[in-house]
Amino acid sequence: MHTVVVGTSGVTASDVLAVARDGARIELSAEAVAALAAAREIVDALAAKPEPVYGVSTGFGALASRHISPELRAQLQRNIVRSHAAGMGPRVEREVVRALMFLRLKTVCSGRTGVRPEVARTMADALNAGITPVVHEYGSLGCSGDLAPLSHCALTLMGEGDAEGPDGVVRPAGELLAEAGIAPVELREKEGLALLNGTDGMLGMLIMALADLETLYKSADVTAALSLEALLGTEKVLAPELHAIRPHPGQGDSAANMLAVLRGSALTGHHQDGAPRVQDAYSVRCAPQVAGAGRDTMAHARLVAERELASAVDNPVVLPDGRVESNGNFHGAPVAYVLDFLAIAAADLGSIAERRTDRLLDKNRSHGLPPFLADDAGVDSGLMIAQYTQAALVSEMKRLAVPASADSIPSSAMQEDHVSMGWSAARKLRTAVDNLTRIIAVELYAATRAVELREGLAAAPASRAVIDAVRAAGVQGPGPDRFLAPDLAAADAFVRGGHVVETVEKVIGPLR
Repeated sequence: MHTVVVGTSGVTASDVLAVARDGARIELSAEAVAALAAAREIVDALAAKPEPVYGVSTGFGALASRHISPELRAQLQRNIVRSHAAGMGPRVEREVVRALMFLRLKTVCSGRTGVRPEVARTMADALNAGITPVVHEYGSLGCSGDLAPLSHCALTLMGEGDAEGPDGVVRPAGELLAEAGIAPVELREKEGLALLNGTDGMLGMLIMALADLETLYKSADVTAALSLEALLGTEKVLAPELHAIRPHPGQGDSAANMLAVLRGSALTGHHQDGAPRVQDAYSVRCAPQVAGAGRDTMAHARLVAERELASAVDNPVVLPDGRVESNGNFHGAPVAYVLDFLAIAAADLGSIAERRTDRLLDKNRSHGLPPFLADDAGVDSGLMIAQYTQAALVSEMKRLAVPASADSIPSSAMQEDHVSMGWSAARKLRTAVDNLTRIIAVELYAATRAVELREGLAAAPASRAVIDAVRAAGVQGPGPDRFLAPDLAAADAFVRGGHVVETVEKVIGPLR
């Protein structure tokens, strides 16, 4: 099994995906263990002094003015975890919790938090044992970190609360730790605070969304090309020289992908009844511009994610010169903004895909295709309601595109008077990515059927490969009406599994 070694300088997006989704094992580097020990010496020295230090010998948030005596400090750290583990609502997904824990471990290993090496080892051991804390949908405002979600994770390390075992069964965390031979941690000064003061949940969801969207944007280029082909559109608008004079990188990549998919098609450039079509509708002609803008948005979001992956987010932090200083680095604004930006871009990609689907089904705009791609229109309804489903998904995508980061609700007696709502932005982006997958699946279903209905004209080799693969995956072709939901589910699974991209790349090589 792949092993991820966590050092002091952060981790990569690939590391996060390997741990969150593939169950990769984790090891701490010798450098990280040494940095943890060195920072802990500084915290211990400060704890022994009479002067109060925030997070070490004081209360938290609006209660930071109280100096806590040494005999109460262990209780203080336990209490912050217990009281902050106040989430509500459904459980979040296992991969999200694993990413959350791993990214917190990444920051702990930076040597900037003052946590002891044994606490970091316990975090790694729990992940390696497949123990996943129960974390709830609601509880984070995206400032002072993802407090409630991280607190539920810290609670598990203490042997309290509930967690999911490697068998998928939720049980008391103490039992799971005992079975795995892991001793619960006894938190000391600053450690409870350090375990729950980061942007790890929203960052983990950003990284996973970017991975999913990369595949979906390539898939959308393929389905857009199939729709252009089915509509007898012109590929001339995809010429590289046209995109070179508006040099947005994503636009050029999207156009190049579509052009490569269409290479060898006998369908493009034909016109109904010999009447020349000077230009196609925007949803066809401007596909690279819309998809390309989304790609460029992803590039910016990746830059933010990379910077955050290299960060040590905690408050207070242990600096290299030995100072322990309060700061505001836990504010989730940088991550929250790009999460919202991606939801906007995803909604627009879904919207333009739906417009192409609608055009394929409308006999007045489809250039000779049967109404709703039906076998016997009137007796058969064809894909009429598949487009309704797609439209409902697009409408939901537009609601999900309303920014969460534009909101702020003051908390902690006005000490935390401006928050990012980054966790909420991440949660709705996950739903948006899910819906975008379904929207692209409906276009794939309609476009493959439409291409097959163009009898006498050969589709591009890449298009033909996609049609054959989709049919082999259980998505049926043209014919009389049938129970449609299973076909749509099969198309969704085909897109979700990355098979659109995989199939095309076997024919034309890597997509951009």
